[in-house]
Amino acid sequence: MARPALALIAGATAVMAAAASGAAPLLRLDRTLAAGLHRLAVEHPSWTGANRILTDWVWDPWTVRLLIIGAVVVLWSKRHRMLALWVAGTCAVEWTLRAVLRWAIGRPRPVWEDPVDSASFASMPSGHAMTMAAGSVVLLWLARQGNPPTAVWILAVAAAAVSVAGVAFTRVYLGVHWPSDTVAGVLLGAGLSMASLAGWKSAHQARRT
Repeated sequence: MARPALALIAGATAVMAAAASGAAPLLRLDRTLAAGLHRLAVEHPSWTGANRILTDWVWDPWTVRLLIIGAVVVLWSKRHRMLALWVAGTCAVEWTLRAVLRWAIGRPRPVWEDPVDSASFASMPSGHAMTMAAGSVVLLWLARQGNPPTAVWILAVAAAAVSVAGVAFTRVYLGVHWPSDTVAGVLLGAGLSMASLAGWKSAHQARRT
């Protein structure tokens, strides 16, 4: 898990560095994709309303955080308290790192003449995308430890994949993020959680030897 984590973090770093340095090809692609999706959002208000419900409720960062809190409570009640603290710590690090990066990069959000949604603070990385990716990795890993039936596991993976892709799409479609914001958020969130879980596995094995 450590090597994929490093690859994902490296990818996120490359995307953020390109955006921060003003790489013309990336910025041009961002503008083209964002403008096209925003035009669709303006032309299809019903679909836009559905996307707002998804991003504000179903795929909101607090929805993921509440699931994580529930998992932490269950782990604590079953006396897996070090793991519970590790999971909580992972989520705290994700939240802190995201805030620091957004402040450091300071990328402005898209500005439209006819906005369909609004958001505050800096744009990169996308908080919705980063939290969804990080939380999905942790929740899937925890679910896997219980050896769920194959059908349940496939359903969980599919739900996570749809959620991560869906939240990345909605943030751009609603005009509050550039596409590269969500790409960086997904890569960094997933990479951070995978790195943390790899660290837990190493620490757990070390305690057992």
